[in-house]
Amino acid sequence: MTSCCKPAEYRRFFNRKFARRDLARYRRRGLSSTERDLVTLCHDLRGASVLEVGGGIGALQVELLDAGAARATNVELSSAYEETAAELRGDRPIERVVADFVESDVAVHDIVLLHRVVCCYPDVDALVGTAASRTTRVLAVTLPQQRRWIGWGVRAVNGWLRLSRCGFRTYQHPFASVADAAAANGLRLERRVRRGLLWESASFAR
Repeated sequence: MTSCCKPAEYRRFFNRKFARRDLARYRRRGLSSTERDLVTLCHDLRGASVLEVGGGIGALQVELLDAGAARATNVELSSAYEETAAELRGDRPIERVVADFVESDVAVHDIVLLHRVVCCYPDVDALVGTAASRTTRVLAVTLPQQRRWIGWGVRAVNGWLRLSRCGFRTYQHPFASVADAAAANGLRLERRVRRGLLWESASFAR
């Protein structure tokens, strides 16, 4: 199967400079509000294995491990994060894989996270469906809310990317599509939390 994503375009957008900014922001402020929402949704962390798709520098994984999770795996399309992620990871048990998650053979984990990743991937059914199939307990997701002005913003961002000759695009996938893909893989909606006017998070349990 041919990937619907071009890793080079992701590396161009999510580059080393982007990664360094993320690290500086995390060290200054800690987790973002939506990342904290996901920590809350991931109940019963003790001894759990965590898989994060598109976890960037791995700040959320670090926090979950420090809160009691046993090990973590990060699957990331952009290799530009690796140097900065290694600096943050230290000696924590985090495995990092550079690949298109949908095409990867990453093992099943207790908890799977998609933090602000659904809006970066064109095939929502494939992404969420694969993520749902890899969890034994909980899938936690953060994505843009379904508001008309957010759709306008997505189109504006994509117009700027097109003018910049960058192949990366953003997407406003319906929450119903996420829920349907999770349900098709045996998960039920557990909690849904809106954060301000932009993001919402949800957990799906097996």
